[in-house]
Amino acid sequence: MIRVVTLLCMLSLSTAAIGQGTEVAFGTVQQDTSLPVEVSADALSVSQNDGSALFTGNVVIGQGEMRLSAPRVLVFYTENQSGVERLEATGGVTLVNGDQAAEANSAEYEVNRGTIRMIGNVLLTQGANTLVSDTMDVDLENGTAQMEGRVRTVFQSGEN
Repeated sequence: MIRVVTLLCMLSLSTAAIGQGTEVAFGTVQQDTSLPVEVSADALSVSQNDGSALFTGNVVIGQGEMRLSAPRVLVFYTENQSGVERLEATGGVTLVNGDQAAEANSAEYEVNRGTIRMIGNVLLTQGANTLVSDTMDVDLENGTAQMEGRVRTVFQSGEN
């Protein structure tokens, strides 16, 4: 699995990384996107018209080792209502996978594709290192993320 060491090597050419897309490792293990999606919240509204459910208040979504939390999550089910197709989280989102965490204004999780797009003021923390960008596309099955839009980083050298 790609680790922080790979991240440091990839970004050692920091001049090339700033302002361009940057691929980084995300999560300590590959995420099994076939696992059930568990949701807890303070309130739930269901719309029979468009096959959606709105969870509000302290929403926490879990799937395997991954946790996503937000004040508001809109869930879209598959056409036959047999599973979750997509989740849209808004109001400030936190995504935790293993020992890494990311924050953003909003996020869209395409469950069947195993991808999460984090949008707006993205902050990724990997140990003592941080990366900031406008967007981050996470591939849960591969354990990687692509960051774009004025990518900035702070590295800790490991030397005291």
